[in-house]
Amino acid sequence: MITTFLSDRKEIKITLPDDSIIYESHFPKPEKSDADTVIDAINNPIGTDGFLTLLKNKKVGDVVIVVSDITRPIPYFAFLPQMLNLIESAGIEKNEIIILIATGMHRVSTYKERVEMFGKDIADNYNIIDHNSECKEELVELKDKKSWSGNSISLNKHFVDAGFKITTGLVEPHFMAGFSGGRKAVCPGLSSFETVQNFHGYEFLASEKACNGNLKGNPLHEEALSVAKAAGVDFSLNVILNKNRNVIKAFAGDIDLAHLAACEFVAGCACPAVEKVADVVLTSSGGYPLDASFYQCVKGMVSCLPAIKKGGTIISFGGCSEGIGSGNYSGTMIKYEGSWKEFLKDIAAGLFIKDQWQYQMHCRTLKKVGQKNLIFITDGLKQNTLNHLSVNGFSVENVQQKVQELIDRFVAEGKKIAAFPEGPYCGPVEQ
Repeated sequence: MITTFLSDRKEIKITLPDDSIIYESHFPKPEKSDADTVIDAINNPIGTDGFLTLLKNKKVGDVVIVVSDITRPIPYFAFLPQMLNLIESAGIEKNEIIILIATGMHRVSTYKERVEMFGKDIADNYNIIDHNSECKEELVELKDKKSWSGNSISLNKHFVDAGFKITTGLVEPHFMAGFSGGRKAVCPGLSSFETVQNFHGYEFLASEKACNGNLKGNPLHEEALSVAKAAGVDFSLNVILNKNRNVIKAFAGDIDLAHLAACEFVAGCACPAVEKVADVVLTSSGGYPLDASFYQCVKGMVSCLPAIKKGGTIISFGGCSEGIGSGNYSGTMIKYEGSWKEFLKDIAAGLFIKDQWQYQMHCRTLKKVGQKNLIFITDGLKQNTLNHLSVNGFSVENVQQKVQELIDRFVAEGKKIAAFPEGPYCGPVEQ
């Protein structure tokens, strides 16, 4: 059978055996347009008063709408104009609205990306600000408030000082936080580097509870939710996308209750149970924009782990059009090339480096299958770069051809194949 995967902005088609195990999401077809789906959710909130009522009774200060950055494929351009119209219908002036991009530890956005995300009209006519986790002048500590782990909380000052705080996000399986969306817009989205240290620290990520599809006892979920509640979110919007990246469902209202409802829905559509582990797993990294860096491609390698047997082989691929990732992440990967156990030992002893958490998650795959069996294929990085990334890397001109060649070889050896056409957007769980 021919199965379609995404790599960068391209589709690649791979012929797989008919008895392959295919893991993919099964969302219902959208009943309405993206905008109508979102506005309906906003007008029927979970656990809060009506949206317009809340707006009309807001505190003094700007309305801040927190949005995800370019790494999340949320079609803001399809519903944000209508959402802004609704806000302005409550008597809020355009100059009283801030669109705050929750970059977390990621880089700031470009104008081109803002146009792609929001449309030119919004990009040109609204006050759009990128969060900067390391700019002290842009951060405010929440006095007398601590996170779930007892950590101090410092957040973006525009958000803290807002008269009305709206968070938005995409709910999907998340390889460490259980599910994305909801509270993650604030932590790590709007948090200081120090506030994120526990959230992305060694102890939290070493927990078996920090995995796809699980919120119960997940320290990352508990930490992020406590930070969001301490900040005081007035209204939350959670969207769910299908394979075509249309909004098929939205849940709005209380930061906790609306998110839990969204997670329950996604769990039933995108977290299939693993009935039998495979010898070989083939996974994309989700396509653009998620696979724009190797850093993000790690999600695909980790998310598929429940479906692969110990010592099996993972074949992963991604565009990597923006390279490895941040300078700190690149430096860490190069420093600990071929010595991931030493890396884990160092961070367990107290070392903390920005973006170390992605390599720690990467180490889960190395522990289960080994570097030789963790194959990564890309046309976006050179071979000498891949050699530093603790994978069995292949830099090629034709990703589809190389993937097919490897699959054919393993099939000829009688290996059982499992595939994840959507990459980390489908998060399998152990039974």
